[in-house]
Amino acid sequence: MEKIQHKMVPVNGLNMHVAELGQGPLVLFLHGFPELWYSWRHQILYLAAHGYRAVAPDLRGYGDTTGAPINDHTKFTTLHIVGDIVGLLDAVAPNEDKVFVVGHDWGAFIAWYLCLYRPDKVKALVNLSIPFLPRNPSMNNVDKFRALYGDDYYICRFQEPGDIEAEFSQIGVKRLVKKFLTYRTPGPLYFPRGKGWVGDSPNTPIVLPSWLSEEDVDYYASKFEKNGFTGGVNYYRAFDINWELTAPWTGAQVKVPTKFIVGELDLTYHMTGMKEYIHNGRFQKDVPLLQEAIVIEGAAHFINQEKPDEINKHIYDFIQKF
Repeated sequence: MEKIQHKMVPVNGLNMHVAELGQGPLVLFLHGFPELWYSWRHQILYLAAHGYRAVAPDLRGYGDTTGAPINDHTKFTTLHIVGDIVGLLDAVAPNEDKVFVVGHDWGAFIAWYLCLYRPDKVKALVNLSIPFLPRNPSMNNVDKFRALYGDDYYICRFQEPGDIEAEFSQIGVKRLVKKFLTYRTPGPLYFPRGKGWVGDSPNTPIVLPSWLSEEDVDYYASKFEKNGFTGGVNYYRAFDINWELTAPWTGAQVKVPTKFIVGELDLTYHMTGMKEYIHNGRFQKDVPLLQEAIVIEGAAHFINQEKPDEINKHIYDFIQKF
């Protein structure tokens, strides 16, 4: 880990913290919620050792990246985040027309939109956990989730500024990080109002799995204790604005060579209709250059940390083709 280099890059009005290692074709890693560049530590070391330059930023509102207007969720749309990424690539790889991109969770969501808005920037894509979600012209995502799962569903609870932050403060940062990263229930995640994490007793110890150490948790917690969770939650709060702004891309396809990987126990894989979408041909229709959709048995949501050896090999084997 001490080999990984860290620097600040002025990008799109931000000072973006970037972790990187290696020489060769650039592989850009985009993290999700509630994560950081650190989520890709295993992949950075592996790809750098196999002839690639691994670059992993803290995205807008996260970690050591500064300058984002945290109290204005309207500045966290896919257009803003993709703008950050394009600016970053222009700054750190001005001579590379196209790069490899690997995304997980929100990072995957943003990576889909990077490929939609700027396919000229992406050589090939490996996305984890979140498949491409085509725009529904008749209903935005938040209304859809509320209709499916009710007001206590986590995405619905995340909408009101300050609301979920108050719930989080009752749980505590370190415990919350542990709860998120060790979540393995293949079903909806709920935060009933005033009750915190459903089914959680604050006195019950959380046993960490073999792939997650106290040192790992401490790193995440140190950053979220400093900056809070609002930056990350703002991505969810921009769902409705994204829906409005992306009307011109209704029906558009992602035309970048793609590999998709999801854990068998991932809560996203068990969302209503998701398995059918991924496996019945509609995903392939929306992403015509999709080459594989892989389900890893026994793995949950944070698959790049839980199954690093498998994920490393999947990424390497795929990008080697290009």
